[in-house]
Amino acid sequence: MTVTIEKSVARGSVCAPPSKSMGHRLLICAALAEGESRIRGISDSADMRATLACLRALGVKCTLEDDEVTVQGVSMKNAKPTEPLCCNESGSTLRFLIPLALISGNNALFTGAESLFRRPMSVYESLCSERGLLFSKDGQSAVVKGPLRAGEYLVAGNISSQFISGLLFALPLLDGDSVIRITPPLESRPYIHLTVSALAAFGVKVTWQDDFTLFVPGNQRYTPTDAVVEGDYSGAAFLDALTTLGGEVQTLGLAPDSLQGDRVYHRFFPMLGRGTPTIHLGDCPDLGPILFAVAAAKNGAVFTGTKRLHIKESDRVSAMAEELAKFGVTVTEDEDSVVVYPSDFHPPCEPLNGHNDHRIVMSLAILLTLTGGTVTGAEAVGKSFPDFFEKLSSLGVSLTQE
Repeated sequence: MTVTIEKSVARGSVCAPPSKSMGHRLLICAALAEGESRIRGISDSADMRATLACLRALGVKCTLEDDEVTVQGVSMKNAKPTEPLCCNESGSTLRFLIPLALISGNNALFTGAESLFRRPMSVYESLCSERGLLFSKDGQSAVVKGPLRAGEYLVAGNISSQFISGLLFALPLLDGDSVIRITPPLESRPYIHLTVSALAAFGVKVTWQDDFTLFVPGNQRYTPTDAVVEGDYSGAAFLDALTTLGGEVQTLGLAPDSLQGDRVYHRFFPMLGRGTPTIHLGDCPDLGPILFAVAAAKNGAVFTGTKRLHIKESDRVSAMAEELAKFGVTVTEDEDSVVVYPSDFHPPCEPLNGHNDHRIVMSLAILLTLTGGTVTGAEAVGKSFPDFFEKLSSLGVSLTQE
């Protein structure tokens, strides 16, 4: 899909999309609660559909009506997938569900996009190797077989917090207590807090023994619960960036006391407007593309903690550098840092490329409200924010989709 955007000033109110991060977590907890749960506020995004499909493959009954999913949870000790668990491009789906598939001792085949299986899986590979469990991976699939046992788990904290969350879903169900020891530095700590809060909503207790140690009592049971997915700060950042760039947009539906790490954009956007700040992205890598975009239109910035942006749906550093160059903006990168230089920002000299990455597409679309222009591959927004362009249009942004 190609979207052409005219220079526009966005004005009005719009609801934030539901949190993809919490949607995954609440659906998984409901799947582990033997009984009926209802989760309201599930978006029709590709990532949510992937998680639902994988849960069904594990034997969970999930019925979606409008934005509400009714879930009949099952015991993962009896799970025996009869079809592949297709994760498409969803890293959360893959990394959250592998430990659950390891509980039963039956084979489970995970499939997905090549870009998904290029992302690091070393934590689970090492974990399985140390415990004599099967973990075999190629370019588009992985086969795992347990059974997973309670015990002490040493996990690197600087690869992805999703591995820690995946273990947190599974370990409470095992016979015996477990401990997760995290090797510092720990990046994306707020996402672990989101997991612990989702577990608590379903009656499962996990405690921090210190800043890098989690104690997980075994033999716990998930309690069926009705829950509502809160608004997504990751998605809201794109909408609120319109105000930073001269519009007047009010984004509704965000919990002011949310544990989401991406809520820090409220602090970063004013910094980008005042000068050329240094911003660390270690706890909020998903904000990288929109912060690069705003920095390009403002005064530039230095970003640290950017290493993981290279292994998302695209290499987000290289993709944004390539596209921002079309606006006359220079971007340089080091192993774990990015510099967006102040520049003579101008309308793009050619169509923009979305690089098959939802966050790249949305960041570029926001910039095009300042200049006008075209972005190709815009269908990628369906991964997390399928009605993104409809919301832009409702704010008075003139655009056409082809």
